[in-house]
Amino acid sequence: MIDTHMHADARSGEDFREMYLAGIDTAITCSYYPYRIPHEMILLNHLNRILELDTKRAMEHGLDLKVALGIHPTNSNINPETILENLYSWIESDQIVAIGEIGLEDLTDCEISVFKKQLDIANETDSKVIIHTPRKNKKEVLKVILDIIPQHIDESQAVIDHINPNVVGDAINTDCMLGLTVQPQKMDKYEAISILDEYGFDKFLLNSDISNKPSDPLSVPNTVNELIKRDYGKSEIEKVASGNAQKFFKI
Repeated sequence: MIDTHMHADARSGEDFREMYLAGIDTAITCSYYPYRIPHEMILLNHLNRILELDTKRAMEHGLDLKVALGIHPTNSNINPETILENLYSWIESDQIVAIGEIGLEDLTDCEISVFKKQLDIANETDSKVIIHTPRKNKKEVLKVILDIIPQHIDESQAVIDHINPNVVGDAINTDCMLGLTVQPQKMDKYEAISILDEYGFDKFLLNSDISNKPSDPLSVPNTVNELIKRDYGKSEIEKVASGNAQKFFKI
C-alpha cells in the first residue's frame, strides 16, 4: 500500500513501524511548517530536514519514504525565491516526486502569487504537484484553485488533495487526480468509500495526512480492509491501495 500524503517530520519512528507492519510499503511526505516563519531560511532548513533526515528515519523502520517539497500556503508569507531556486535543484536530481504540498488557504494575494509561481515551475520541469485544499471555505477556495490550474499546468500533472463528499462533484470532471484524506476531523473511511462507490476508483488516491494534528497512521490500511470486507473487486481496490499512486508519481 501507498499512503500518498503525510508529514513525517511530525511523527515518530513508532508510527512508521506501525504503518509498515500494517502493509504500507511506501509513503509520500509533504512539506508543511505549522508555525509562523519569520525568514525563508527556517523553511529551507525544514525542507532539507525532510529530505535528509526523515527519509532515513522512515527507512530504519521499513518504510520507503518519498518526498514532495514546496511552499505550503500557510508558509507563503516569506520571500519565496530561495525555496524556488532549490526546487529546480531537487527536481533535477530526482530527489522529489512532486512539488507539494502547495495550494491556497485564505485566498490572500501572497498565497495566490506563490501558488502560481510553483505551478509555473511544475509546468517548466514537467513535475507533478500536490495541491492542498483547506478545512474552512473548501468549496470557495477549490473554485479558485480549479480556475488557476489550467492557466499554468496541464491538469493531468495535479492531484487535488483533501477532497470530501461536499466538493468531489466540483472536481470530478477535471483531469486532476483527487486525494481522499481519511483523518479524524476531516473524513472517515465510510465517507471515502461512498465517494469511490459513486465515482469509481480510477481518479482517486488514499492518504492519512498524519501530522501534528489529530491523525490515524493506519487510516489507509483500515480503509483498504473495509473495501475488502465489502467485497469490492480486487483490481479496483488495488488502484486506490497503490496502483494509481504508482502510475501518477512514477514510483
